[in-house]
Amino acid sequence: MNSGTDAREAGRAELWGGFARVGKALGSGTRLQMLDLLAQGERSVESLAETLGLGVSTASAHLQTLKRAQLVRTRRVKNHVFYALAGDDVAALLSLVQKVAVTHLAEVERAWEHFSGPGQGEIEEVDRAELLARLEKGSALVLDVRPEAEFAAGHLPGAVSIPVDELTRRLDELPEDTDIVAYCRGDYCVMAVDAVRVLRSHGRRAYRLNEGLLEWRASGRPVQTASA
Repeated sequence: MNSGTDAREAGRAELWGGFARVGKALGSGTRLQMLDLLAQGERSVESLAETLGLGVSTASAHLQTLKRAQLVRTRRVKNHVFYALAGDDVAALLSLVQKVAVTHLAEVERAWEHFSGPGQGEIEEVDRAELLARLEKGSALVLDVRPEAEFAAGHLPGAVSIPVDELTRRLDELPEDTDIVAYCRGDYCVMAVDAVRVLRSHGRRAYRLNEGLLEWRASGRPVQTASA
């Protein structure tokens, strides 16, 4: 082969090797969960390790794999390293991986049914277009039921924050005559499912947004922070 052909073959190998590096980084349930958490906002290694029940060294090793694939970026504050998604396109990639898995793997759909609990299919949902239409009419309240730190890092514009584990004792903070649309981390997060169950058990008109901050970010829609 001449030098031009050699260069082209080398380029092809490097190209597909780069694709494979991203695929390898995605080839772990733990790393996918890390990306899901980072879609909610920046996190330290220690915070990710605690949330996922991992040792700090194990969490760091997984994060290094994600970093080598350029799926996350880092910043250092004294002795702590903080990670964030490299961009909203990474959120879109994770969302697509989930959708493809649910579409083509029957066991994934069954796992979601077990994870979300009995009767999940009976919970009424609204999509993004319907939510935006209701908000424009002033006929709905958006409820963010994730932990407060995640809400502070980024949330749907105008959302009210009440973590799901505080919802029962804070019901009086929500209007009784308004539709409540709850959301959490993503389409496969159970916090909004649980929140709707709580609200309906107390006679509230509650619905689950059929996506979360992950899909909202992936679509390029604006995200509000606590300081905004």
